[in-house]
Amino acid sequence: MEELTKTRRYLFLLGGALMVIGAGTYVLMWNRQIVSWIFLLGAILFVTIQLLQAYTGSSITIKRLKRIMGMADLFFILAGLLMVDNAYGVLRPMFTHVVDYLTYVYNKWVILLLIAALLEMYTMHRISSELEKGKSINPKKHKS
Repeated sequence: MEELTKTRRYLFLLGGALMVIGAGTYVLMWNRQIVSWIFLLGAILFVTIQLLQAYTGSSITIKRLKRIMGMADLFFILAGLLMVDNAYGVLRPMFTHVVDYLTYVYNKWVILLLIAALLEMYTMHRISSELEKGKSINPKKHKS
C-alpha cells in the first residue's frame, strides 16, 4: 500500500471526523438538514482519499480486501445520500403510500452505515496484518 501524503492524511482524517460529527449530531436531532450534508461531505472526502491509495503489490488477498473496502466505500456514500433523503424527504413522492416509504427508505441509512463500518474495520485489520505478514516473510524488500 502506498503511504498517504501529509495533505491526504489530513483530508482523510477530516473526512472521518466529519462523518462522525454528522452522524452523531444527526442522531441527536440537531439541525438535521445541515448535518446530513456534513456527513455526506465527510463520506465523500473519506472515500476519495481511500480510493486514491492504490495497492501495487501482487497479493491476491490484499487485492480482494481492497475490493471489499470499495464496497464499504459505496455503502458510506449511499448512507450519506439516504441520510440527506431522510432530512429532506426527496424520495417520498416516488412512493404512493407513506407506509411504503417508511418501510423501504426511512432511516435505512443506519443499516448501510453499520455494514460499511463493519466492512471497513474488517478490511483495515486484515490489510494491516497481511502487510505485516509480507514484511516478515521478505524483510529485505520492506526495509524501513
